[in-house]
Amino acid sequence: MSLPRWPSSLRARLTLWYSVLLSLPLVAFAVASYAIVSRTLQDRTDRFIGDALSAFARELHAERRAALTVEDAMRRTLDEVHFRDLHIAILDTTGVHLMAATVLPADRAAADSGSWSEVRDRISPALVERDLNRSLAFTLPGRSGSTRILAQPLAVSGRPFVLAGAYSLGDLEGVLGRIRGLFVIAIPLLIGLAALGGSLLARRSLSPVTSMVRRATEITASNLGERLPVGGARELASLAAVVNDLLDRLEHSFAQQRRFAADASHELRTPTAIVRSEADVTLSQDHRTEDEYRAAMEVVQDAARRLTRIVDDLFLLARADAGGGGLVRPEALYLEDLVHDAARAMRTVADRRAVTIELRQLIEAPFHGDADLLGRLLLNLLDNAVKHSPAGGVVEVEMARRNGQCEITVSDRGPGIAPELRDRIFEPFFRADGARARSSDREPGGTTGAGLGLAIARRIAEMHEGRLELGESRAGRTEFRLILDLRT
Repeated sequence: MSLPRWPSSLRARLTLWYSVLLSLPLVAFAVASYAIVSRTLQDRTDRFIGDALSAFARELHAERRAALTVEDAMRRTLDEVHFRDLHIAILDTTGVHLMAATVLPADRAAADSGSWSEVRDRISPALVERDLNRSLAFTLPGRSGSTRILAQPLAVSGRPFVLAGAYSLGDLEGVLGRIRGLFVIAIPLLIGLAALGGSLLARRSLSPVTSMVRRATEITASNLGERLPVGGARELASLAAVVNDLLDRLEHSFAQQRRFAADASHELRTPTAIVRSEADVTLSQDHRTEDEYRAAMEVVQDAARRLTRIVDDLFLLARADAGGGGLVRPEALYLEDLVHDAARAMRTVADRRAVTIELRQLIEAPFHGDADLLGRLLLNLLDNAVKHSPAGGVVEVEMARRNGQCEITVSDRGPGIAPELRDRIFEPFFRADGARARSSDREPGGTTGAGLGLAIARRIAEMHEGRLELGESRAGRTEFRLILDLRT
């Protein structure tokens, strides 16, 4: 037999939980109420029987003082003292011999004689099994209903007896039965109403979610500008705000990807066009001199080198964005050696532009990382600084240790970066000035002039759990800071 499946609908689950959580206290309240009412009715019945037996005992003692015999006093008291629905019997101390019992009134004899005779016949066996030296109270089941019996010791003229009272619980059981019937009808009805109300509440509460789902299914790559409606409860509004923020980031990422593809196509088009046009021009003539062929091949070679550098840089960026798995080959090294080697490698380019590279301060900085990638990062920073320095300018490189981190600062004396462009300088193919001249004769390891240098430098820093940031930029000074955690 398979168990019922848990509903997959959130609305059904909320309705089910709402119904269960409401039905449990409702059932508990019904059970507690029934127990309290039943106990209260039984206590009232016991008090009534006890008070009646006490009154009967007082009347019996009064009759006994009238100089009657004990048996005569019992019979006269039983004849004169009657209580509604209560039968009184006097037995000996063994509970076996019935000394006397009440006689039913004439108008009730026909109806109750059977039930009373049944009770009377069963009182003695029930009392024999119990201690008659103290007061007793118990319920005696029967064919026509239960009977509540109280028994207590009775001394008349020094002779011990047992005074017992039997009260039919038929009316009380009828009341309790009606209460049970009411609960049986009312509780399922209330639970059903609670389930209906819970379903309506869940539907109303989840309507903003339904709207968000409907809107989300309509959002595709072609309409990423659409946003989810923000409304409803505070939690749902927060959810919509979070999803909208995610869509903002996705839209920004898609825009970057489209811009990246367009820029990459543009950058790749130039060298490929040069190669094609040079080949077309060379092949358009039947006979050319060796010098002409050599000049044409030099142009093709330069374009191929630029094309290769762009492709290599794009491959590096793609691998870095994918996590850089297998790209970093860490080894023990010293960062000051990499700084010194990068500065020495860039001096030829700097001299060509009449720019001086000064190493202000170098500190011992043992590190565990990829020497080739870190060297390329430093070359890109120096190349960027040299490229944007005016003739006769100075590029300053400085190292410092702060809180277990090594901070490498590269600054130039160029015109600076406009404030509105500072958030985009690390994007691939971004150039602060589109008219800025390119250099096709960079030293190996330098940037390609395609606007990939800073983007690659930042990716390399992130692959080494560091960060590259723009420290400050104003007219006459632009500073980049590379921060790495030192690990010996």
